[in-house]
Amino acid sequence: MLKRSAAARALKSLAILYGAACVVGGVVLAEVSIRLDKLPLGDYSLDRERFRRKFQASLEDVTINAADGAVLRGWFIEPANPNGKSVILLHGITSNRTGSTPYADMFLDRGYAVLVPDSREHGESGGDISTFGILERHDVSLWVAWLRQRVPGCTFLLGESMGAAIGLQAAAVTPDLCAIVVEAPYANFRQISYERLGRRTSTGALFWQTLGRPILEIAFVYTRLRYGVYLPDSDPLEAVEHSTVPTLLIAGVNDKDIPMHHSEELQAACTGHCNLWIVPGGEHADASTFAHDEFEKRVLDFFDAHAIHDVHHAL
Repeated sequence: MLKRSAAARALKSLAILYGAACVVGGVVLAEVSIRLDKLPLGDYSLDRERFRRKFQASLEDVTINAADGAVLRGWFIEPANPNGKSVILLHGITSNRTGSTPYADMFLDRGYAVLVPDSREHGESGGDISTFGILERHDVSLWVAWLRQRVPGCTFLLGESMGAAIGLQAAAVTPDLCAIVVEAPYANFRQISYERLGRRTSTGALFWQTLGRPILEIAFVYTRLRYGVYLPDSDPLEAVEHSTVPTLLIAGVNDKDIPMHHSEELQAACTGHCNLWIVPGGEHADASTFAHDEFEKRVLDFFDAHAIHDVHHAL
């Protein structure tokens, strides 16, 4: 009896320690996930000079206010000979607008006006937390409305990684977009959380689906109670089911950050408006460098093919 009693007390103590560790771990995980270190813009004088010399274009600082009052900032770049179309470029997590400016050249070269915003809680944009598309989808809608006042023709979107996930969610609430291209999006927040945490902690996704899951669930509850944001609502898979915006998905076969199966799941969930380009040998969001010429051709051809939607905007 004494041995059983001691064993019971030991199990109870372990359970209490496990529970306490889950609570602490969940709170810490939540805070580090939504309060990100902002990467400063740094010296972008070379970008400014390149746009001026190559396209006779200048970087114009632009600002809008989000629905919750967050001040969102970005650059607007218009070439000397605009074609009447525009594109929004969305960067990845912990990056900023300078991470997207290399894509601008391929569009400016063909007359597109380019808007390069900092996502909320990134770069010089405000916002207390990053919500992975829950609030950002509506931020993008505001940017599209702003952009169409400057460039009334077709508006497109190109996003990578987190920007890809945001772009998919934005398309579901922004039918004014003519088409979008998204590289390395995740299908839903819960699944990518299992995979990313498993990789970063070397514990594997299965651990976070089982023993580690209470930590994740507590993190979700914590952000909902403290910030009013339920992170699993970041759900690109659901978004594509409700979107009609033509979408090109891009996935690298060797992408370990956001594995290719996410894009395959998104393609399967599409109601006929999605195409999928799988890049053999491609890693995370590197198609523009790994397969540069094909990337540019596919993206620009895809946008050209759907510029016909501009007719509807003009009606």
